[in-house]
Amino acid sequence: MILTVTLNTALDITYRVPRLRPHASHRVTEVTERPGGKGINVARVLAALGHRTAVTGFAGGVTGTVVRELLAGDQDTASGGGLITDALVPIAGTTRRTLGVVDTASGDSTQLNEPGPAVTAAEWAAFMDAYATLLREASAVALCGSLPPGVPVGTYAQLIREARAAGVPTLLDTSGEPLRRGVAARPDIVKPNAEELAGLTGSTEPLRAARDARRRGARAVAASLGADGLLAITAQGAWRAAPPERLPGNPTGAGDAAVAGLLSGLVDEVPWPERIARAVALSAAAVRAPAAGEFDRAVYTELLDRIEVTEHPAAA
Repeated sequence: MILTVTLNTALDITYRVPRLRPHASHRVTEVTERPGGKGINVARVLAALGHRTAVTGFAGGVTGTVVRELLAGDQDTASGGGLITDALVPIAGTTRRTLGVVDTASGDSTQLNEPGPAVTAAEWAAFMDAYATLLREASAVALCGSLPPGVPVGTYAQLIREARAAGVPTLLDTSGEPLRRGVAARPDIVKPNAEELAGLTGSTEPLRAARDARRRGARAVAASLGADGLLAITAQGAWRAAPPERLPGNPTGAGDAAVAGLLSGLVDEVPWPERIARAVALSAAAVRAPAAGEFDRAVYTELLDRIEVTEHPAAA
């Protein structure tokens, strides 16, 4: 079972409009609601790939109830045969919403993210008890997204250490100070984008920054380069993977699909070049899907054998 942790769970709402214009009224042509937050998006992609997953974090209020109902509905629609276990911890606060507005004409997306609910000390203690129990069955853990109010900034570092003590590999996908402290706890993989990597290391050159992130504690770095693919720096070597062409669509959730590809490759014990090819193909296929946490299976299958993976001459 692959465990994903989403401490700042969300209800993702996506509006589609013919053309987004500032200071104007818009007629929405389509509305979708999905259970959201980065780790939940990762779990939904993994389930569609056929993996058994569990999601944990916090859920509360009316919005949290909707998130859990939608997660339950996903059990009937995951065509890959995987299952998602709802292990979210109830809280008194109300789960946040995120609103994405997609300009159908250009494919561009504008994202509005609410802050998360405050988490009490008792609720945090309940989560840690649940996390310890879930680690007993986990083959890997993904720690994803922002931290809600009331959760210590060093939380991901703590969760990485707990997982290591249980012998479970970890993937960290966050930003800012939680990323900085989490990397120091030596996660097995970190998956920053170029901006997050620059914020961590101070370098805007991806290879230099990724190598610096490894020196800071990450055992492997898989850096998203947007439409240019992914750069992986590991103890086994360094590789870069890129899609054969840029695909139009909604990039929201593409990074989460890449995380799912990396986790899938990790638990399947495939070599790093195949892992990053899988991640890039899933990321591109997610751009062609209507909402985060989904991917176009036909696009994924067609792209997988066409992803160009090149070994970087610089040692990891």
